[in-house]
Amino acid sequence: MAIESMLLCSALGGVLISAVSQSAFVGLLGAILIGAIVGFVISYASFIGKADLYLTNIALNLAAAGGTLFVMFLTTGEKSTTAVAIKSMTLPSINIPIIENIPILGRILSGHNILTYAAFFVTFLVYFFIYKTRLGLRVRSVGENPKAAESVGISVTKIRFIAFTLSGALAGIGGAYLSMGYLSAFTRYMAAGRGYIGLAASNISAGSPFGSLAAAIMFGTADAAANSLQMTDAITEFVMMIPYAVTILGLVILSIIRNERKKKIIQRAMVKAQNNTDN
Repeated sequence: MAIESMLLCSALGGVLISAVSQSAFVGLLGAILIGAIVGFVISYASFIGKADLYLTNIALNLAAAGGTLFVMFLTTGEKSTTAVAIKSMTLPSINIPIIENIPILGRILSGHNILTYAAFFVTFLVYFFIYKTRLGLRVRSVGENPKAAESVGISVTKIRFIAFTLSGALAGIGGAYLSMGYLSAFTRYMAAGRGYIGLAASNISAGSPFGSLAAAIMFGTADAAANSLQMTDAITEFVMMIPYAVTILGLVILSIIRNERKKKIIQRAMVKAQNNTDN
C-alpha cells in the first residue's frame, strides 16, 4: 500500500542526485537506495515499533505527498516542478535494430526508455527469486503463514525486512522512470495514483510476477490511450479517469471469476461427498 510514497520519494531523490552528480546512472542508484530506505522504514515502524502496518503505509503515503514538495521547495525554491531550477539527467531510450524500421510494430516495440525494457527483465528475476531460491521460498512461507515459518526456525522479522526493502528498491526503479524517463523533472504528486494501480495489478494476478506484468501492460495501455485522447476534443476529466476505471473494472471482473471458481469447487466437493455417502 505504500508504493505511492516509494515512487514519489525515489522520483525526487533520483532527480536531485542526478543533478548533483551529473550522472543519470548515479541518479538511478540513488532512487533505488531511497526506495529501499522507505521500505526499511515501513518494516521498522511496523515490525519493531509494532505500529499497524496498514495505517503506517497510509501515513507514509500522505507524508510523502507533502514531504516531497517541502524538500523540492528547500532545494530548488519551486513548488510545482524542478524543471526550471535544476537540470536533471535522463535515462536513455533504446532503438532496437531492424524492429525499429517495421511500420507500426517498430513504434510499439522500439524507442522506449531503457527502464521499460528493464521492467520485463526484472519480472524474470523476481520470478526466479521467489520460486527458485531458498530465500524466495522463505519469503513466500512467511507471507502465507508466518507462524508455521517461525515454527521451523525462520526469522519472520528478518524475512519481512528483506522483503520490504527489496520491494522498496524495485519501486525506486519505477520512481526513477517517472522523473528521469517518462519526464525529465520531478513534478508535484507525479505518481498520480500509479502506486495503487500497481497494487491492483498485483492483486489481480494473486502475486504472480508474470500475471502482474500482464495486468500492468493492460493498465499501461489504458493510460496511454488516455494520454492520446487528451489531444482530441474528448472531455478531459472523463479521459483522465480511464486508467482508474479500467483498474476498477479489472478488479470487479476478477472478483466475479474467483467467486465462480469457488462455487464450482464447492459444488464438486459436495457432489463428491454425496457420491461417497451413497456408496
